[in-house]
Amino acid sequence: MISTRRDFIRHAAVLTAGATAIPALSFADIDSIEDASKKIEALSPLDAAAEEDFWFTVQQAFTVSPNIINLNNGGVSPQPKIVQDALDRYNRIANEGPAYYMWKVLGDARENVRRQLAELGGVSPDEVAINRNSSEGLETVILGLNLKEGDEVLTTTQDYPNMMSALHQRELREKIKVVKIKIPVPCEDPQEIVKRFREAITPKTKAILMCQVINLTGQILPVRGVADMAHEKGIEVICDGAHAFAHLDFKIPDLHCDYYATSLHKWLSAPFGSGMLWVKKEKIKDLWTLLADPNPQSENIRKFETLGTRSFPIELGIGTAINFHNGIGAKRKEERLRYLKNYWAEKVVKIPKVKLNTSLKKEFSCALCNFTIEGWEPAVLQEKLFNDYKIFTTPITHDEFKGIRITPHVYTTLNDLNYFVSAVEKIAKG
Repeated sequence: MISTRRDFIRHAAVLTAGATAIPALSFADIDSIEDASKKIEALSPLDAAAEEDFWFTVQQAFTVSPNIINLNNGGVSPQPKIVQDALDRYNRIANEGPAYYMWKVLGDARENVRRQLAELGGVSPDEVAINRNSSEGLETVILGLNLKEGDEVLTTTQDYPNMMSALHQRELREKIKVVKIKIPVPCEDPQEIVKRFREAITPKTKAILMCQVINLTGQILPVRGVADMAHEKGIEVICDGAHAFAHLDFKIPDLHCDYYATSLHKWLSAPFGSGMLWVKKEKIKDLWTLLADPNPQSENIRKFETLGTRSFPIELGIGTAINFHNGIGAKRKEERLRYLKNYWAEKVVKIPKVKLNTSLKKEFSCALCNFTIEGWEPAVLQEKLFNDYKIFTTPITHDEFKGIRITPHVYTTLNDLNYFVSAVEKIAKG
């Protein structure tokens, strides 16, 4: 971790050339977390998850409002102050001479971020494209696959709406067929999910789109099991990692998928509007770009970054977020997020009229959890929680289930969750 931070400091020093009037970045937040980490390094990640002194240090790195309790971090997460400061600094540098600093200095510095992302994901930098979010990455793949009329893409009824829209567009324009399977809510049998995908495959199935973590309920899906089964039949697998990257402790190759995309402004707490697309090296050439590139059949992953002018400061801020994430520790962070979920969910599930739409077993969920109160529509319950208790949540209404999605993050305190549990109890009792 220390070497990673030093790499970033050296990188930041390069950017300050010709801009010495700007004060250097403060690394106090990362240093504080690393110092706190040393005090609990003898503890397992599971034991460290409940070490409140350590997590108090992490919580102080954020600038969240005391006026609301934000339990919708799954939509977009706040950035620690050090990331906000980095973004501000890069913006100031860019504004000193945009045409020069953006294209000649900040643009080149993106390669260091690409390397950091690749290291975090356990892949080659030559397979990583930096973009704006998981929707952009996944739509690049969905709209870029070589499909023809009659070809089938297999997915679930619980996949993200933007991906469904991209598939529907191909249905309308090219007459492909989209097949959707249902997944039990919740599901604690990974083989059942693999079985449902297998049974829906036909000779015309060319690709499978699936979530690693379903955004609606937090259900963790067996991507590797589905991918291994699909590859035996010559079928490619696209993984939606929007709610898994920097949330679960894993490496992308562990999943055995062919394509992977994620939003970095969720669990990594990177600047808003930052994302990543990973394409297996041998797949890059045949995948068409979303926005036209001079050489769309190039084997260079950067062909997916032909966007024109965009915010390089946002992209460079990703590097600071990675350093912050590494300072906490990936496995330690995962266990803390699961601990926070279990802390409130194990309490509310004992309240009459409350039901969980998410498994509490560690193999099947982490930070995200969906619950419902009998007699309450999700939108009405969300409004009640916010108007009466200033707790911000996410209503979920699906054809197969409904509820409220709760997503705490590492800055969430146990006091906040106790208050939330008390609010649910009062509402459930009427």
